[in-house]
Amino acid sequence: MTVASKYEFRKVTMGDLPMLLEWQAQPHVREWWHSDEPYDEEEISDPRVSRCIVSVDGRPFAFMQDYSVHEWEEHHFAHLPKGTRGIDQYIGDSKMIGVGHGTAFIGERMGVLFDSGAPVIATDPHPDNERAIAVYKKLGFEPSGQPQETQWGRILPMLARP
Repeated sequence: MTVASKYEFRKVTMGDLPMLLEWQAQPHVREWWHSDEPYDEEEISDPRVSRCIVSVDGRPFAFMQDYSVHEWEEHHFAHLPKGTRGIDQYIGDSKMIGVGHGTAFIGERMGVLFDSGAPVIATDPHPDNERAIAVYKKLGFEPSGQPQETQWGRILPMLARP
């Protein structure tokens, strides 16, 4: 029996850029998501990254991306098995924080990635982002080493396996 998805994940389009910029300007996002550069058509169509708008009951409220960790030079997860996916996300609508949506939609996407053959899912929250780390631990992620500096900033490497 298949359980119906509570969340809709749809591909980001150029029409989503104003909403993404509005979300990224929110203090709760800006604290951890330091990019305020808008995507361009080339980035949105980059086959290495799947960028999605997450909605519940038809209401967009979050951004999520997953990517092939082996497609970037010197990526801090490049040592992981082929097929490993990295994930990043944020809840843009502050009214949707703290009510379980993050754990639920991330878990749903993890299921899709594992079902598609990903041997490992990696994520890299800032070591001070206690809320994100707690969510990831609930979902089965474990720290994989000490906090470190990367080309994308300071991170705590975390991994989950099926």
